[in-house]
Amino acid sequence: MARKYFGTDGIRGVTNRLPMTAAMAMKVGMAAGAHFRRGDHRHRVVIGKDTRLSGYMIENALVAGFTSVGMDVVQVGPMPTPAVAMLTHSMRADLGVMISASHNPFADNGIKLFGPDGFKLSDADEEAIEALIDGEVPLAPAADIGRARRVEDARGRYIHAAKMTFPEDLTLDGLKIVVDCANGAAYQVAPSALWELGAEVVTVGVSPNGKNINDRVGSTAPDTLCETVVAHGAAIGIALDGDADRLIVADERGHVVDGDQLMAAIAGGWAREGRLNGGGLVATVMSNLGLERHLGAQGLNLVRTKVGDRYVLEKMRASGFNVGGEQSGHIILSDYATTGDGLIAALQILAEVVRAGAPASEVLNRFEPVPQLLKNVRFDGGKPLDDGKVKDVIAKAEEELNGTGRLVIRASGTEPVIRVMAEGDDKAQVETVVDRICEAVRAAAA
Repeated sequence: MARKYFGTDGIRGVTNRLPMTAAMAMKVGMAAGAHFRRGDHRHRVVIGKDTRLSGYMIENALVAGFTSVGMDVVQVGPMPTPAVAMLTHSMRADLGVMISASHNPFADNGIKLFGPDGFKLSDADEEAIEALIDGEVPLAPAADIGRARRVEDARGRYIHAAKMTFPEDLTLDGLKIVVDCANGAAYQVAPSALWELGAEVVTVGVSPNGKNINDRVGSTAPDTLCETVVAHGAAIGIALDGDADRLIVADERGHVVDGDQLMAAIAGGWAREGRLNGGGLVATVMSNLGLERHLGAQGLNLVRTKVGDRYVLEKMRASGFNVGGEQSGHIILSDYATTGDGLIAALQILAEVVRAGAPASEVLNRFEPVPQLLKNVRFDGGKPLDDGKVKDVIAKAEEELNGTGRLVIRASGTEPVIRVMAEGDDKAQVETVVDRICEAVRAAAA
């Protein structure tokens, strides 16, 4: 069944346009609250947000929706997405909500929902909530309306939980680290956690004003991180995105290290320690072929899923893996978290660097990536990938790459774009194939 409001990562859109209006947020609160009212206990929902200006509006609308159906609300303020997932479970809440559009510009916002176990909702739960959004939700009697309160120690709880994932026998004493928080949800917790573990911390992107989230900072704009690492002579730099569930690293030379290399480093270290489950890791179809070859040389497997960290997590849970993620830096370490956590992933990377006693450029350069190119083609409507000419061009490209590379073409689940990715041993061939497909998609979308 096709979902009307939920995409690959919750509900997302431009603020004050459907579906991201205050009225819709209130309906989501009412629908989700009604769906998760199970049993006779006092029901509770935890709500966190990033630093977007529209977060105030969406939060208040959600609070109105949840309390109107009898759910108590705990507001934790600006917090990373994984922190909200953790607090939902640890506070025995029935539901968790993160208000964020992740790495998108400030004008966008989104609503992510977590179940009482701290995991993102299943498709079935999202479909049930959608049905209630478009239907009539019974309101609570006046005496049973929910209450709302703010919890002031939420940041401390998350910082403590994150620090506990760092090996007890190691320290960050004397290590100069640049941390770029994208003017987002982790602007307080990430620098604090690193400092408390002994690091000398240089901060970037820790002055949110409601409109500068992800603006030339963070994991999707790593140039600032790289420049700051070199300027300060830091040992390493870590960049998070707006809701801090994504991690990108810069080595001491200011070179970007992507999620594939980071997963390789973590999986390799955990395999060495005998704690890697599943015999490898789970990644998406977008991960580089070089990662697959690298793992294979170590006797480890790479299991691929379609794009979206929820699908990575589903496969991890179904098959017993404890490391998985995406090339973009969503890294899920299920020993510690129920969703991607940029700070916890960064702490595992820092542990690898400290243990090795070598520069980050050596420790994190695990394999030579196969030439890969990704381009996005924006479209206004229709289904360009269903066009016959586009299908023919794609089929021909697959023939050309057969045995030497891969082709991945998909419609984004969060933006009106077609993503065209190819990789192979011949860089020129990859570029030609991608350009040819992009041209065909543009023509079909015109």
